Amino acid sequence: MGSHSSMSDQVDEKMATEMSQAQHTDAPATVDQEHGVVASTIGPAWMYKRIRLGFVSIPGYASPEFQIIFIAFVCFLCPGMFNAVNGLGAGGVANAHDINRANIGVYATFSVVGFFAGSIANTIGLRLTLGIGGFGYCLYIAALLCYKHTYNAGFLIFSGCLLGACAGLLWCAQGAVMMAYPPERSKGRYISWFWMIFNLGAVIGDLVSLGENFHSKASTVNDGTYVAFIVLTAAGFILSGFLCNPLYVQRSDGSHIIMMKNPTWKSELLGLVQTLKTDYYIILLFPFFLASNWFYTYQFQDINAARFNIRTRALNSVLYYISQILGAWVFGFSLDTKRFSRPVRAKACLVALFILTMVIWGGGYKFQTTYTRAQVSATDFVPMDWTDSGYVGPVFLYMFYGFFDACWQTAAYWLMGSLTNNGRKLANFAGFYKGIQSAGGAIAPAIDTTKPTFMSEFATNWGLLAASLVIASPLVWWKVKETTSLEEDLKFTDETKQDVLPVPGAVAAAEVGMGEKVVDGVIH
Repeated sequence: MGSHSSMSDQVDEKMATEMSQAQHTDAPATVDQEHGVVASTIGPAWMYKRIRLGFVSIPGYASPEFQIIFIAFVCFLCPGMFNAVNGLGAGGVANAHDINRANIGVYATFSVVGFFAGSIANTIGLRLTLGIGGFGYCLYIAALLCYKHTYNAGFLIFSGCLLGACAGLLWCAQGAVMMAYPPERSKGRYISWFWMIFNLGAVIGDLVSLGENFHSKASTVNDGTYVAFIVLTAAGFILSGFLCNPLYVQRSDGSHIIMMKNPTWKSELLGLVQTLKTDYYIILLFPFFLASNWFYTYQFQDINAARFNIRTRALNSVLYYISQILGAWVFGFSLDTKRFSRPVRAKACLVALFILTMVIWGGGYKFQTTYTRAQVSATDFVPMDWTDSGYVGPVFLYMFYGFFDACWQTAAYWLMGSLTNNGRKLANFAGFYKGIQSAGGAIAPAIDTTKPTFMSEFATNWGLLAASLVIASPLVWWKVKETTSLEEDLKFTDETKQDVLPVPGAVAAAEVGMGEKVVDGVIH
């Protein structure tokens, strides 16, 4: 079944490539003035037509804008629901030990598959990669429900390992779409829109949990919460099969995505090695990647699960992800400001992250001095409820942690996207990012299972974040340029300028909803 789908996708992509070549050599360019797209496009005309509903204009299916919003909703339903469950602390169950073991399985397989996922995605295609990736989330949440009643740790850990492999593929496809599809001028905005929609999934998921557990002061969630999450993740898995073939995707200026026309397993595995050789400086971001999920164990298990009861954990998680939406909006749109050059914005981004790290985690140090692992493990310990005095300070700290998380992730994607516009290379970058990020996500819960002091775990997080910013600074200072030349981007593929340049006669269309507008025929 998987082999047949892979061959089908490759045949579709080959046909699309041949049609693209014919278009550039034979077909005259005509323009659909109503929809602002080239009429002689690769795919069927309906893919490129905007739908107007009153004052709302929905972009064409094969536009980068639609595809990024589409993949955001897939992530809204799959990893968004996973985040909602994880945000409850210990997956919503009372025993954090087995959840930590499952999380180790998730991130261990995620790190291995994720690192090589770029080669897989470039070979079998983004649609199949995304589809396979969506499956594991539904199974994992079903395993949590099973564990609640049977304590079947083996099945839970197996589902965690399978989820890690699936997640590595899903996030690679997501990263390639989010970084390669937008024009350079809009990458920050596209990243922020993705991150906002994606985290809205966790907000809604946790609101469901909050509603289910509003009157409960227990330490576990009820079955209805898990069933709701299972249904939502299953919907995301089904939706993932409708991603557009990237060879049909056309930007508003008529240009196409830079990809490989004839990928093979050999070419893409060699391409992975080639990426590390030609773009060796990407290793300066590896500690930055490692830190980006490391703090989740501390925040979810050692703060939220350890310190609060279930309904308060649900509320905290809602506020955490709302803060992520705000952080993505602030950071993403700031990174696209036209007031400063891209190199200046990159440097300002790094400085802003360093200030946030010192201020927010400095506040976290003060909070961590108020409780210990021994205190919360005592039989007479009473978890904090939102009605308790002293709740306001901790919840605001937790919200700032969420804001910080979104800023960090948005910056990571924007920095990678500023290095190249090549979809093949960015798929590998996304694989490196998610693979190394997940290695951190595996190591942190493994450390937590040994029950070190909360303060030592806090110090590890704070130190890693600060050090990774220092290590990344040479790349930010010397490798981020104002623009990346097309010649440089094409070196890593078998495509030519004719395959990706706008068709003569194309007109720019306003990308409504991404904060852009057309003034005198130019997109701003």
